[in-house]
Order: sequence, then C-alpha cells, then structure tokens
Amino acid sequence: MVTFKQLRYLAALARHGHFGRAAEACAITQPALSMQIRDLEQFLGVTLVERRPGDVMLTEIGREIARRGEDLLASARDLVDFARHRANPLTGRLTLGIIPSLAPYLLPRILPALQAQFPELQLELRETQTRQLVDEIKSGVLDAAMLALPLGEPDIDTLVLFDDLFLLAVPSSDPRPGNRRVAARDIDQSRLILLEDGHCLRDQALAFCATIPRGAAPGATGMTFGASSLTTVMQMVAGGYGVTLIPQIAADVEARDDRVKFLRLEEPQPGRNIGLAFRRTSPRKADFAALGEVVKASVTGSDSAESLRRARRRS
Repeated sequence: MVTFKQLRYLAALARHGHFGRAAEACAITQPALSMQIRDLEQFLGVTLVERRPGDVMLTEIGREIARRGEDLLASARDLVDFARHRANPLTGRLTLGIIPSLAPYLLPRILPALQAQFPELQLELRETQTRQLVDEIKSGVLDAAMLALPLGEPDIDTLVLFDDLFLLAVPSSDPRPGNRRVAARDIDQSRLILLEDGHCLRDQALAFCATIPRGAAPGATGMTFGASSLTTVMQMVAGGYGVTLIPQIAADVEARDDRVKFLRLEEPQPGRNIGLAFRRTSPRKADFAALGEVVKASVTGSDSAESLRRARRRS
C-alpha cells in the first residue's frame, strides 16, 4: 500500500534531485529513504527514479506521481489544519514564506505584534524568491507567503495587504531637490542598479523603465552588476555607483544612511501591491485574515487592539 511517508520522500527527492539532500530534508538516513522509494516502485510496478552517479532524475511517470503525491500531501495537511485550528486564530504551527525585498523591512514590524497578540502561534519563516514560494505553497510545504501581487495562479487565493510605492534612491550629492518629481525618461539608465534575475522587484523596476533591455542593467562603469539584496544595492548607491528604484517600506529603513536621498516619481507613481498568498483549499482562512490585520496595523500604524478584535470577529 502507498503511504504518505513514501509520497513525502518522493516529493523531497523530486525537489532536491539527490538522495543525500532529500534524506537530510526528511530527517532520515539516505539508505532508509532509498529503501522506501524502492518499496514504492515495487508496489506500483514502475520505475520512478533514474539512479546516476552523483545525482538522480525522476522518470516521466515518477514526476507525475510526485506531483500527484504532493497534491495528496497538501490535502492531508489541510485536513489536519481544519481539525486543529477551528477554535482560535493563529495557534499552533504556521509556515510563512516571504520575498527577500520585503523580509528585512516588514518582519521586524510584525513579529513583536504577533508574539504579543498570539502567544500560542509557532511561526516558521522561509525567505526566498516568488517562484519558489508559489511552488512550496502548492505542495503544502508553506501555509502562506507574503509577496508582490498579482500571481495569476488559479489554485492560489490572495489577500491584499498594502500598497508599496517606489522611490528613486540617488547619492546625496545628486543636485535634484528632494521635492522634485522624477519621470522614467529622467532616470539615467546607464547608472541603474537592480537586483539579479529572479527577483520580482527587478521585473517591476524594468516594467517602469520600459526602454531598458531585459538583460542585467549596466552600472556606472558599464559593468554588469546583479545584487541579491536591497542592502547591497543601497550600498552601491551610497558609494556613488548608480541609482535604484526602492520600495517605500525599504526606504523607511535605508533612509538612516545620510549618503543617500530619495526622490518621488511622477504620477501615477509606480509601486507594488503586497499580499498574502495561500492555497485555495486551505481551511485556515481565519488565520490568514488575522495575520493580514496584524500586517496592515504594523504598516499603517493603526491600533493593534482594534485590528485584533476585527480579526477575531472574522474568524
């Protein structure tokens, strides 16, 4: 008989492409995981894995069974969540993903409020790029994720949290006054520094400056530079190597560096919608509504006690 344990091990093998790493992720030994996969192959009467020196590759039927298995695992987790979290919102374990251009700026605002208002919540955080977060929501690895909308995923529901406008970060020596509105055509494209490929913030910045080629943006020296964090980008700007578009929520933190100043952009000001994404079938909608209220209160500065009352009424 096929077991959930076997499906979980196969899903881990599909994600990691290596028996050792999959076993480590599942907290078991490599021989034990390999034996469970062989038992699953024997029961189903098919070859799921091509075993090669140094790595593994799932067969076509192996990939399909892994995909269907992840759907079953997600449904099983939803069933458990339904039973455990009916009484009170935000109790027990919640796995939450968040994009890198949001995590260091939003988490310090919301974590103290969550700890104070929901002491029985066991929050597990995962910071990575949007595509990985979406895949992990679908597979049940994550309960929800905070990221930029829209997603365009039919199996995922979203809850809008707040709008995050973009500013143009320039060195403090830039002669333009702080009250001047900047148009896209006024941005020196040869000095634009962006995050590396894979970050949604990069794509949003390129959409605003539509005349910039899709490749990596050149820096002031004509050399390609792709950063993995906004902090690195801002240090480049502070050093006089270029300019960048930065979300308001990040600018509130980065403004502490007096080597950088921020210019507002022309109307309609570009920005991003930050939201909470979760599986459409998840039974934890009340939890997500409560979490959303805490985030909104933390960003807008509204009264957290009233936000908590609203969240509990919705549950």
